[in-house]
Amino acid sequence: MVAAPDRNASAAATAAPIDPPPADPPLVPALATMMAVQAVISMAVFAPGVVAPRIGLDPSTLGLFSTVVFAVAALAAPKSGAMVARLGPMGVVAACCLATALAMLAASAGSLAGLLVAGALIGFAFGPETPASTTLLGRLTPPARRSFVFSVRQTGNQIGAAIGSVALPALVAIVEPRLGYGLVAVLAGAVAVLCWRMAPRYDRTVAATGASARMPLADLFRSRPLGTLALASAAFGAMQLGLNTFFVSHAVTGLGHPHVAAGIALGVAQIAGLVGRLGWGAAVGWVGTPRGVIAGLGIGMSVAAATLALAGPALPFWALVLLAALFGTTASGWNGLFVAEMARLAPPGRVAETTGAVLTVTYLGLLAGPGLVAATAAVGGLGLSFLVLAGVSMLGTLALIAGGRP
Repeated sequence: MVAAPDRNASAAATAAPIDPPPADPPLVPALATMMAVQAVISMAVFAPGVVAPRIGLDPSTLGLFSTVVFAVAALAAPKSGAMVARLGPMGVVAACCLATALAMLAASAGSLAGLLVAGALIGFAFGPETPASTTLLGRLTPPARRSFVFSVRQTGNQIGAAIGSVALPALVAIVEPRLGYGLVAVLAGAVAVLCWRMAPRYDRTVAATGASARMPLADLFRSRPLGTLALASAAFGAMQLGLNTFFVSHAVTGLGHPHVAAGIALGVAQIAGLVGRLGWGAAVGWVGTPRGVIAGLGIGMSVAAATLALAGPALPFWALVLLAALFGTTASGWNGLFVAEMARLAPPGRVAETTGAVLTVTYLGLLAGPGLVAATAAVGGLGLSFLVLAGVSMLGTLALIAGGRP
């Protein structure tokens, strides 16, 4: 007896094959774009300081500009989750680049009001950019490669700072000073257009993450690993700002080195920071987790700052350069690993708002750092300031270690 054919099986056999879900878009173009975004925002932060001597901006005005940048960044970072949910990560970084371009146009007015508006716009770009890019790159990168990929991404800051330090002074000196602002505006606008063109393909990869509006700081500190990571980042951020802002002054006034020599030493620190961001990302594979490497960097920057504080005018130039290299590779090399650890610890689907909450604490450290240095320098000079920063970074390191224990 022959069985009757199964009509359902026949229908299934003749039906058109189901298309597989689309593959994720490639990582490398997204990584290169996020590096470009970081570079133009970094150039925008540098631009007023480069233009200042040519248009008569005094140090107090520049300090006010920096305060506005980080204050607005601290307010904007917690909103990152809602922005990513609405615009997508590429849409958010495109908006950040547009804000940067508008900031440069405002700064080119040459007035205090224009500079403060520029600071607010750059702060808006500074706050959500990292959470948005972390969300996208975290989705595209295998967990085993995240530390290295995020470390590569963080080199965008150093690249932007290097371009700003070389190209902008030459442009300002040779042509109209405010054309430095114009160059950054054009670059930021071009990167914004690139991000908008890439958005339809890349933003669908995180369309279903369900990002919520924000992560309250109370929720952040209910997680010991995340809370201690945030506290450590505030301490390390203050240290990094101290290195970039006050190293040359202390090398000249406290250690007796010529201004040019002190600048060369700081340049070595910046190069070491760039190399360190790449090297430490690769080192995670040997240590096991980003947290362990970050703790080691915290110890290294504390030792470097304390040594710089206790050294006297007898410190030779070669020793200053070696100390700057240690300082740079630690105090400027931790950022990529920090972002990778945030992505690793974030609850599923909440990378943007987790990163925004942690960065809020980071930016508070950046805001407090200059005040701490000013207060201690008034009592005992910049040597005391670096000694206090060494103590603060060591406390952050101890918190980081404690937060990683079961």
